Amino acid sequence: MPVLRPGTVRTPHALLTALLAALSLTLPLTPAQAATATAPSRGSAHMGMGVFAHDGSSGSPTSGAVTQTEGVDVAGYQGNVAWSTLWSSGVRWAYTKATEGTYYTNPYFAQQYNGSYDVGMIRGAYHFATPDTTSGATQANYLVDHGGGWSKDGRTLPGALDIEWNPYGAECYGKSASAMVGWIADFLNTYKARTGRDAVIYTATSWWVDCTGNYGGFAANNPLWIARYASDPGTLPAGWGYYTMWQYTSSGPTVGDHDKFNGALDRVQALANG
Repeated sequence: MPVLRPGTVRTPHALLTALLAALSLTLPLTPAQAATATAPSRGSAHMGMGVFAHDGSSGSPTSGAVTQTEGVDVAGYQGNVAWSTLWSSGVRWAYTKATEGTYYTNPYFAQQYNGSYDVGMIRGAYHFATPDTTSGATQANYLVDHGGGWSKDGRTLPGALDIEWNPYGAECYGKSASAMVGWIADFLNTYKARTGRDAVIYTATSWWVDCTGNYGGFAANNPLWIARYASDPGTLPAGWGYYTMWQYTSSGPTVGDHDKFNGALDRVQALANG
């Protein structure tokens, strides 16, 4: 209860306001208030942010007959990246977060995107999608306008659409499965119109099933980058018979997010060349 000091006079309205404020300190938060209170700041999302929380982790990749090429994905929260160290460890390709929504650009983009290129890696840029803020076309244009374009130099990969769990609210961004498919198509069509390339789709099977109804219509044109922290990539989303890239851990050396390209280095180069 508020305490009145001698000589202090409060109106009934002021007393009621103070009393409600005091009571609010002890009342539990509603689910909406709790979500707002624990949500990260806008712009802080990155590839795989919700993978461990939703799908867990169950082992490291096992060696197989197919040659795979090591890669990494990085974002602003990792700061300046030690690219020469990663190159020495065998990493040969990298994706850098360029944008999120239409409100964020990575302040470390130049060091990360150009730095990977300068040590000899094949590099690309990705966009963290927020389908609840603006249209797919608007966000595709934002990516291209802020470093996510493509050039046929043999060292630049097509842009990637990071479409996964919403760290800021409802898992599917408040969209029905059909509306989500429409949003993704809007992004992909615009990106191709701007660059001449089909964008890569990064996602997790569990999210894709929940939020697109396991739609299979993008598999013919858009390479799949699957997220799963396990000994194998598991069941893929509908339509895709194989993955192009696989994010297999968030706790790798030098930077946490490590990936496998499904093929030797010449296949990475082929994707870069289109």
